[in-house]
Amino acid sequence: MRVHVADHPLIAHKLTALRDRETDSPTFRRLADELVTLLAYEATREVRVEPVDIVTPVAPTSGIRLASPKPLVVPILRAGLGMLDGMVRLLPTAEVGFLGMVRNEETLEAHTYANRLPEDLDARQCYLLDPMLATGGTLAAAIHYLVDRGADDITALCLLAAPEGIKRVEQELSGLKIPVTLVTGAIDEKLNEQGYIVPGLGDAGDRLYGIV
Repeated sequence: MRVHVADHPLIAHKLTALRDRETDSPTFRRLADELVTLLAYEATREVRVEPVDIVTPVAPTSGIRLASPKPLVVPILRAGLGMLDGMVRLLPTAEVGFLGMVRNEETLEAHTYANRLPEDLDARQCYLLDPMLATGGTLAAAIHYLVDRGADDITALCLLAAPEGIKRVEQELSGLKIPVTLVTGAIDEKLNEQGYIVPGLGDAGDRLYGIV
């Protein structure tokens, strides 16, 4: 798995505000949306394109457009929904699927509870959205889920990642033959005993939508 930390002053600035416990939910949602668009710019450097001929008001020329089949954007519910608008702003023609996964807080294992994806993802380039790569179980399970349906190129976007989570994902994906990329705003220090990223920003889902 290739790991890319998007090192940019604007990304660091927005992450700092997201980390602040005094940042309220409306501001948190707005900042997360803006940050995802910046991360999406980095994540789509390898998006598949094809040549196209066009005519400008001045002369014929050639360019590129997104190739078919279209990219598939997959937010992992529920927190991944807070990243969706920022991603499709950059990829408005992409299709969107949804994957519901929840982490058991005792075992820290991920379980799938909802799936709104095409049955056949053959030759599809997929972008997974999940704010926090903590233990790595959810992201690894989601990647395997997409690969089992035929996806052949996967990029995951996370606001923050922990070293333990990255290591686990790399271990669980070691046998995959397809390219997998992680794009994140920062790699934090560690996980605490509860499986939360330190210093982190708390529970992204709760800060986006409130405690339920």
